[in-house]
Amino acid sequence: MASSHNDGGKAIGIDLGTTYSCVGIWRGDHDRVDIIANDQGNRTTPSMVAFTDNERLIGQPAKNQVASNPANTVFDAKRLIGRRFSDESVRKDKCLWPFSIVCGPNDKPLIQVTFKGENKTFMAEEISSMVLLKMKEIAETYLGCQVNKAVITVPAYYTNSQRQTTKDAGKIAGFDVLQILNEPTAAAIAYGFDRKAYSSDDGENILIFDLGGGTFDVAVLNIKKHKIEVKAVGGDTHLGGEDFDNRMVSHFVQEFQKKYKIDISSNAKALRRLRSECERAKRELSSSVEAIVEVPCLHGTQDLHSKIRRAKFEQMNMDLFEKCIEIVGKCLEDSRMSKTQIDNIVLVGGSTRIPKVQELLKDFFDGRKELSKSIHPDEAVAYGASVQAAVLNGDHTANLILRDVTPLSLGIRKFRDSMSVLIPRNTQIPVRRERSYCTVADNQDSVLIDAYEGERPNIKHNNLLGEFLLEGLPCAPRGEIKIIVGMEIDANGIVKMSAEQKTSGIKEAMIMTNESGRLSDDDIAKMIAEAEKLKIEDQLWKKTVELRNALDQYIYDMNKRLNNEKVREGIEEKDAEDMKAGLEKAGKWLSENANADKDDLIKKMKKVKRLCRKMDKDQKELPT
Repeated sequence: MASSHNDGGKAIGIDLGTTYSCVGIWRGDHDRVDIIANDQGNRTTPSMVAFTDNERLIGQPAKNQVASNPANTVFDAKRLIGRRFSDESVRKDKCLWPFSIVCGPNDKPLIQVTFKGENKTFMAEEISSMVLLKMKEIAETYLGCQVNKAVITVPAYYTNSQRQTTKDAGKIAGFDVLQILNEPTAAAIAYGFDRKAYSSDDGENILIFDLGGGTFDVAVLNIKKHKIEVKAVGGDTHLGGEDFDNRMVSHFVQEFQKKYKIDISSNAKALRRLRSECERAKRELSSSVEAIVEVPCLHGTQDLHSKIRRAKFEQMNMDLFEKCIEIVGKCLEDSRMSKTQIDNIVLVGGSTRIPKVQELLKDFFDGRKELSKSIHPDEAVAYGASVQAAVLNGDHTANLILRDVTPLSLGIRKFRDSMSVLIPRNTQIPVRRERSYCTVADNQDSVLIDAYEGERPNIKHNNLLGEFLLEGLPCAPRGEIKIIVGMEIDANGIVKMSAEQKTSGIKEAMIMTNESGRLSDDDIAKMIAEAEKLKIEDQLWKKTVELRNALDQYIYDMNKRLNNEKVREGIEEKDAEDMKAGLEKAGKWLSENANADKDDLIKKMKKVKRLCRKMDKDQKELPT
């Protein structure tokens, strides 16, 4: 487990979700985790960022305006984290999103929007950093102090590149990331605390079934005392509620075309409105057998008025539901446990509310296991992350021991592009493994060491982690020079690799960071500066809006007083007429200058206040 980082600051836990994010803090004074509500009073926040002509919106305000501004409202950024533009999943998603995805340097997907009248591109980690910044602000508002440390969760099946990129997003948002924690492991922590399982001597085998908005994870774990031991993980980083929504959207696009002979598949605003309605209908189908889908004026004057039955929804998504169950079976197999050895099945993630998913899972366990709903499916991951953040920060006395596993096999390229596995998948981490290799040519003076992750025997089907050259080898016949290659995975699931030729003492080492797709330290520094600049601009915009509202309210209040005869007593008629004319002029100026800046608004407010000083004896300080 990582060492303590306590320097007096608070540490929070963040569930950075595809569709919704959640933040929590361990409260030692109350011996519990507080899941923190946002400024709208909701305990989960949409993972959305919107760009307009005037401002940047994050969370619920971004979602509120998505129907009118779909091309500049970014969601699902997590699905782009650590991926290449040429990936098949990116190609498919690109067709479904209303915002533009373009190819950047090194095959990196970039999100293109119009912001303040200019075309701008953002990397997925920049968008995720904005969501993380929102979670940071939510926590700071609640705690009344700065928060700079966090545990951030990721799907268990995330690759090394996706973990590194998430860590970069945390850094851009201004966090010292204490740990990148697997989501099912975080849920297991929450489950253990909820049941007080950590005080029990009897071990418990649990299966975490985590189906969220964009990703699916399954993990088999053993909890005993304060030790959580992951036996196996499985999953799909591109499977979740968004995919169920997509199927429903496609269904109604076809229905609308059949009825009106109108194809709305390229109409971003129509699709966004339809998607929001499909998401609502999907939620309704979890408790009803039928849902009405109604979108007025979906195209021109044509309305969409239809309904969908639960059976139809299940039919259109059955292959995705069954894929989840297949992954459960494979994970059980990898854990070397039978169905009967599982004591509890724990549901996590909003999509586990779908009745058919629960039914298939029960059937897989032959109807002998009840599904545990003891932890909140939307908040469990943030809860567990908050406990782990407190432990790492020294704020929690629990001696919590986490033994996670690596989701993918790790190895190096051997002769003729075959994969030599050093660390098999589902090996417990942290771990270090070494293996000896020899030269393949006479008088070979260097060797290229390249590391891969994946399960295929041919490296071309696996994911390249990184490479380096070990140079200066002694001249000798092939097979005589031995090179020791070591691979290490730390508590964050991030990979390090080394190579050494013992007799000559030549050695090289590196952290596997997928350099071709990741950010340099300079890039991160620039993005941190850009994030700070945007934050200042957001604050300035907010203050400008407050001043504008204050001036508008003041003009209204003064006009109201002028129309009150008691208030006007003692004020000369000429002064009253001057005030009335001045207020009318100020009101007109306000409506004609929608983009007036802070200084102009302050000047105008001072002028109006001077004009009304005879009537307004209790003038307050202006907001600054």
